[in-house]
Amino acid sequence: MLVIKNGRVIDPKSQFDQVCDVLIDGPKIVKIAKHIEIEGADVIDAAGLVVAPGLVDIHVHFREPGQVHKEDIHTGALAAAAGGFTTVVMMANTHPTISDVETLKDVLASAAKENIHIYTNATVTKNFDGQHLTDFKALLDAGAVSFSDDGIPLQSAKVVKDALDLAKANGTFIALHEEDPELNGILGFNEDIARDQFHFCGATGLAEYSMIARDTMIAYDRRAHLHIQHLSKAESVKVVEFAQQLGAEITAEAAPQHFSKTEDLLLTKGAAAKMNPPLRRESDRQAVIEGLKSGVISIIATDHAPHHSDEKNVTDIRKAPSGMTGLETSLSLGLTYLVASGELSLPDLLAKMTVNPSSLYHFDAGYLAEDGPADIVIFSDQEERTVTDKFASKASNSPFIGEKLIGTVKYTICEGQLVYKQA
Repeated sequence: MLVIKNGRVIDPKSQFDQVCDVLIDGPKIVKIAKHIEIEGADVIDAAGLVVAPGLVDIHVHFREPGQVHKEDIHTGALAAAAGGFTTVVMMANTHPTISDVETLKDVLASAAKENIHIYTNATVTKNFDGQHLTDFKALLDAGAVSFSDDGIPLQSAKVVKDALDLAKANGTFIALHEEDPELNGILGFNEDIARDQFHFCGATGLAEYSMIARDTMIAYDRRAHLHIQHLSKAESVKVVEFAQQLGAEITAEAAPQHFSKTEDLLLTKGAAAKMNPPLRRESDRQAVIEGLKSGVISIIATDHAPHHSDEKNVTDIRKAPSGMTGLETSLSLGLTYLVASGELSLPDLLAKMTVNPSSLYHFDAGYLAEDGPADIVIFSDQEERTVTDKFASKASNSPFIGEKLIGTVKYTICEGQLVYKQA
């Protein structure tokens, strides 16, 4: 048995928020109350700390199979635990892509060896060809939790319609990376800074929000659930809000980098700040925050995208891959740029990182309750940290290295077992 004592216990699902104790026996929470005393039990003194549900990230890239020089499922799991995450959903843009049952089973077998909960999407189209739908039923039966061609947009409106129909028939949804390649230039650079500082055509806002407009209207017509990944533009937030007000079943996520920083970070951090979608203007950052506050955007997801240092440290920044490692800074960015700034309360932030993403997939996760799962993060919401390049991830491609942020993860517990403790 394990007793977590004297912490501020926050459960966003029930809106419980009190200083009390939590008793864990095996993989379950058995009691939440004041002054729990169990002779012989292990004790964690959480005085001055927050005790919350283990965080849930529905958008990570663990690069296995095919690109394990960047990350693998094991190091991805270590990074997740270090960031306070006990449940993650992997994207399917591996090599080969997770488009068939055999590859899916291999990936899930590797994931099952880890000490956090790791799920995966399968691809919407076979090998990301954008045309031929995968066998949704067979992949769901084999353990896929949903479908996404993340990293590659679906250019065909007919394919989007057919995929939504197939997802609805199978009781699931599709998650889309939204950008029209025909309206974009070089990815990873917002159009303004690309034009003014780098003197080429970058990633346009139009490419993102025009495709979101198309696909949300298709979802509205088909009465099917569509999830929009990593919104970055003010207009995108408005389009999603409009579709939701019409009655469309649309959910959306934002990444911490897009509510924390702007395109100007490229000028000081270079390729470390190159990501897709790119960091945008301050007006876009504020719009993403407003979307989180209003609930139009209900989920914070990292888009954890590790790359090898040799790939990022190239002379021509245009040739560097887009993406940043995000699991180990996500909570701190939320605490710094949303809670400390007065944009969200701490329970509201946690809801977008626990119960909301969990509910999207119907996971038994993201909440604290008696007889519920003993998946817990214990963290300081006041202590400052300076981000270093010492990550549990294989990769250290983060533009936040050297920055002072608020919040440190002290312990992560999954199924009652300690899976991370701050050194």
